[in-house]
Amino acid sequence: MRKIAVIASREYQAAVRTKTFVIGLLMMPVMMLASIVLQWLFRDLVDTEDKRFAVVDNSGRSELVQLLVQKVDEYNQTKIFDAAGKQVKPRYVVETPAGQPDADAVSQQRFELSERIRKGRLLGFLEILSATTSPTGDKEALGITLRYQTNRPTYMDFAAFAERLFAEHVRTSIVQGTGLTAAQTQALLQPVKLEAKGLSRRDDATGKIVDAPDSSRFASLIVPAALMMLMFMVVLLSATPLMQSVVEEKMQRIAEVLLGSVRPFELMMGKLIGMTGVSLTISAVYLGGGLWAAHQFGMSDAFAPDLLAWFVLFQALAALMFGSLFIAVGAACTDMKETQNLLWPIMILVALPIFLMGGVLREPNTPMVRGLSFFPFATPTLMIARLSIPPGLPWWEPILGVLLVLATTVACVYAAGRIFRVGILLQGKGARPLEILRWIFRG
Repeated sequence: MRKIAVIASREYQAAVRTKTFVIGLLMMPVMMLASIVLQWLFRDLVDTEDKRFAVVDNSGRSELVQLLVQKVDEYNQTKIFDAAGKQVKPRYVVETPAGQPDADAVSQQRFELSERIRKGRLLGFLEILSATTSPTGDKEALGITLRYQTNRPTYMDFAAFAERLFAEHVRTSIVQGTGLTAAQTQALLQPVKLEAKGLSRRDDATGKIVDAPDSSRFASLIVPAALMMLMFMVVLLSATPLMQSVVEEKMQRIAEVLLGSVRPFELMMGKLIGMTGVSLTISAVYLGGGLWAAHQFGMSDAFAPDLLAWFVLFQALAALMFGSLFIAVGAACTDMKETQNLLWPIMILVALPIFLMGGVLREPNTPMVRGLSFFPFATPTLMIARLSIPPGLPWWEPILGVLLVLATTVACVYAAGRIFRVGILLQGKGARPLEILRWIFRG
């Protein structure tokens, strides 16, 4: 036991007492903050070159094309300049092909316009396919169908502009002649406002009832997502260097010297415990920063002490479980290239909860999510996410999850120890999957 503690202490200190460790801890939040700042700085950095579009009337309602052209002119005169008179948005240039093609010529027209787009003469073209009229036949549009074609599907500003314009035109046409005032019409078209709140509570000091803050809904989404990403990131940051160190010690024959003083299992457990300490240190640093930020924005209630305790427990178990798998891969391979083939199934297990993040945040208690949260390799991340989403979980679910992960961790450590004992001295060609299974079950 003393040798394991010595190795664990040495591995921990070798990882945390370096400048690269401190720089790595600082780089992640700095890069995230820098990305936010850069997006804010370049939010108005757009291409102001004229954007040319064709608008085709295939509905027999030429007044709709005229309306669009008129509104585009107003947009170009009032919406593309800032307060200082500098152009900050591109100008829309609209051309309207004369005439309305018959049914047989529509495809030919679309092809010709598509060819102009391919040659860079147009950015896209918009078709007004149909416009239904009111039962009285007064040609007031009750419904409009649009079709937009382009080879730049990421630029949809003009199509969205036309969609908003015709939607407003349809609404205005419907309310005309009803005798409603402008204020009544605006109220009729105004969507219902929904204020999503948490639960009201009674202040312990004053006894007054306190309404739920607006931040409670935001915290219920951002906290579980942040905890899931933190656990995923910490596992990779701590387990990957551990695997690399095992491979390097094999290649440089350092492991042979170490095994002259300690048994293979003691060497592996020392490295594994040291790596777990590194992962908890990284978690403590980022959790501390997260708690400080939550306190500044009034969301400290989202980080309850019991939630933090569960996170530390699941983080330690996840580090031991996945760390044992990574260290087994390192022992079974003779260079870094060979680790890739054996590592990708483990990476899928680590990333599985991240693939399910959207469903977990939306419905954390569906049968599928609940069942997957008891799959040991996904339990730490999914269980901590479900615990952080109000109203939480029954007490038996996280306890059962801990027991399942603990049993899986013991099995993984045992299997890794069997692989490590044989593979740490393996030189030349790396082990194949069948050989690894034979080491586990037969030694």
